[in-house]
Amino acid sequence: MKKYHVLLLSIFLFVIGCKNEQIQKTHTLFVGTYTENGSEGIYSYHFNPKTGDFGHKKLAAEIGNPSFVKVSPDKKYLYAVEETDRYENSSGGVAAFRIDGDSLVKINSNATVGAHPCHIGLSEDGRFLAASSYTGGSLTLFDLGDGGELHPSPQFMNHKVLDTVKTSHVHSAQFTEDGLFVADLGLDAVKRYQWVGNEFVLAAQPSLDMASGAGPRHFTFGQGGQYLYVINELNSTITTLQRNEDSTYQEVESLSTLAKDFTGESFCADIHLSQDGKFLYGSNRGENTIVIFKVDPSSGKLSLVGRESVKGDWPRNFALDPSGDFLLVANQRSNNIVVFKRDKTEGTLQFLNEIALPSPVCLEFLE
Repeated sequence: MKKYHVLLLSIFLFVIGCKNEQIQKTHTLFVGTYTENGSEGIYSYHFNPKTGDFGHKKLAAEIGNPSFVKVSPDKKYLYAVEETDRYENSSGGVAAFRIDGDSLVKINSNATVGAHPCHIGLSEDGRFLAASSYTGGSLTLFDLGDGGELHPSPQFMNHKVLDTVKTSHVHSAQFTEDGLFVADLGLDAVKRYQWVGNEFVLAAQPSLDMASGAGPRHFTFGQGGQYLYVINELNSTITTLQRNEDSTYQEVESLSTLAKDFTGESFCADIHLSQDGKFLYGSNRGENTIVIFKVDPSSGKLSLVGRESVKGDWPRNFALDPSGDFLLVANQRSNNIVVFKRDKTEGTLQFLNEIALPSPVCLEFLE
């Protein structure tokens, strides 16, 4: 009888262990969407990093046009833009949520001052949120509270006054140890700011200028900030810049993201480095591909690996899962999210599966 009880206990522990293992192998994915095509807001999924499958679809939060979502560094909160010009006084909005498993509980929201906000940047200490407004041509900087809330009276940066010829379209912002970097698609530049006193002001190197008509949209840093990679929407290029000892950056090279024989119209969207920094990926809307580059660790320069069809139309944001084994693409116009298996050694992608979702545009893993 004693042996029988021991056997039952062993079986019970084995089953519990298997269940715990299954739970540990599932990652929470939040998806931002446009809501004019049947979507109702931000959705969540459980993503299996062993199989690449989705499960447990849920409407995590009902909100209008949450086209960009961002999880806080401490994983407690999620922030979303409300990409509109009808929020308050012809502006867009930003909403703060507390993360409760795969659900979202709204904390508060605030006008961004600028119309059609399209990106959110968060400082690593969780103190600041930068909302980029595309049509508004502006950046709004919110102080964040201990409970994740957006504080009133944010700092407003009007980029429309920086150039009397070009029209500002602020598209993304990132906080670094050197300050704040802001991609302005309309001004063909990445603007730089630093914290002085109690506000952000233009830095000593105020502008990293791209080619005229390039349209810098998103960017990422490699090797601890030693290299800056900017994806340019309008001329379909990636520009590599190198950091100098005095914290200034200078251009190294600029490469096309399109195939030489492509003759159609195409616009770049998103850019990401693999977790090991060995491969750089960019999305092409029009050519409808993910372009793959290998990164030279000593020079930061890029060499083309190839490109992969996104199995859909108009790839917006894409994401590498926490394991780095999969790359997921949000295809806005074909209403699907596509999963690719990623070869970590070669950087190449192989189509695995897809799911349907109206107008997906932003993918953000909780883990």
